[in-house]
Amino acid sequence: MKLRDIIEDNAVTAVGDAEITSITDDTRRVAEGSLFVCIRGAKFDGHDAAKEMLEKGAAAVVCERDLGLGDRQILVRDTREMWGCICAAWFGHPERKMTLLGVTGTNGKTTTTSVIKHILMYAGFKTGLIGTIQNEIGDEVLHTENTTPLTYEFMEVLAKMAEAGCKYAVMEVSSFGLCQKRIGPSHFKTAVFTNLTQDHLDYHKDMEDYYQAKKMLFDICDAAIVNIDDEYGRRLFGEVACERKSFSVKGNADIYADGIKIKSTGSSFWYCCGDKSYLVKTRIPGLFNVSNLTAAIAVCLREGIPAETVISAVENYNGVKGRCEVIPTGRDFTVICDYAHTPDAVENILRSVKEYTEGRLICLFGCGGNRDAAKRPKMAKAAALYADRLVVTSDNPRNEDPEAIIRDILVGLEGTDVPYDVVTDRREAIYHALKIARKGDIIVLAGKGHEDYQILAGMEHIHFDEREVVADGLKLL
Repeated sequence: MKLRDIIEDNAVTAVGDAEITSITDDTRRVAEGSLFVCIRGAKFDGHDAAKEMLEKGAAAVVCERDLGLGDRQILVRDTREMWGCICAAWFGHPERKMTLLGVTGTNGKTTTTSVIKHILMYAGFKTGLIGTIQNEIGDEVLHTENTTPLTYEFMEVLAKMAEAGCKYAVMEVSSFGLCQKRIGPSHFKTAVFTNLTQDHLDYHKDMEDYYQAKKMLFDICDAAIVNIDDEYGRRLFGEVACERKSFSVKGNADIYADGIKIKSTGSSFWYCCGDKSYLVKTRIPGLFNVSNLTAAIAVCLREGIPAETVISAVENYNGVKGRCEVIPTGRDFTVICDYAHTPDAVENILRSVKEYTEGRLICLFGCGGNRDAAKRPKMAKAAALYADRLVVTSDNPRNEDPEAIIRDILVGLEGTDVPYDVVTDRREAIYHALKIARKGDIIVLAGKGHEDYQILAGMEHIHFDEREVVADGLKLL
């Protein structure tokens, strides 16, 4: 591919006829004829390796400052932004070949995107999905490492979706993906804002920085569907310039859920918009899921899918792995696995489950290592609001001392009267929760959800699937 066709009208080069064999921002992947893009990261600046990359065989380098490399350097204002444009061009601009629908927020992204994709597929449209758990092309599942893939991988998977005939691509859009410009020149027809609560403050300096990162999505969309039950959602609704609709599970919004009924087997509610209302029945429980469903329905109705089709699709939706997922036990108590790993998410899942718990509500949780330590005591306080008993344990301790993490967590339980047990090893903690469970109790295993691994010291990943752990623990009873 010619260099001029890759950089298009985004930069000027004197060697536009050069044949480019590959594009990369990774020094390890540079080969003869590569176009190397210099990205300045937290620990390494690609500009420092530009000369070496030319010596290694790169045809040209893209940089933000004059490196004295003559015609073989292409100067641009922002190499991260340019890298997105280069990747899009390299793959033939797949972002232009499908309708993009995005969901951002701290909690609810996975369920909302999953429901949107399910409805679109049910309506007969082949749809791709990019998300936390996995990427999907129609019914094909692809492994993923990041909620929003890195730029090259993102455009590559979009290209595969377009080639497979997908009309839509639905994606979770993370704050990392927006800040690091991973989505390139993508533009979204509709974007959803679910909520914003404390998370990722190890990366974002404060909540304002986190909010501004999420807000970036609404500069590149045609229409916004915004949750005004959330404080930041109300603020966002007043600040976005695109077409906008508010949604709520409390009323007083453009779109709202009314007559909500929550059971352990699912929920029902009236979806209300203007002078129209539709009875919605779903197999997934929880008020927070009513909110997610309300947003997803709004997106699909905006796409012109008949209301009857949308409602029927929702009734046939079985939920997402690791999101309020019931793990079969064959016993007289219930075990639920949920990805809740922020204070707000823990509070939401426990509040919801508490409504149909006949016995005690037992919550097992921990906090990740090398992550925002300020949320650890807040996690404990959130869990103590609704749980009748807590089991405090580990959750991906990484390179931190698990017991030190737990000490941070326990600060949040000071002044509360909720009984708790500390079992540092998560497997043993789950066994313990199963042993103390009585008839009618519900155990919520919070934090892991769909994950089937633990990250231990040295960043070692070990296999750890809570469904398997529960099955093993039941054999010990």
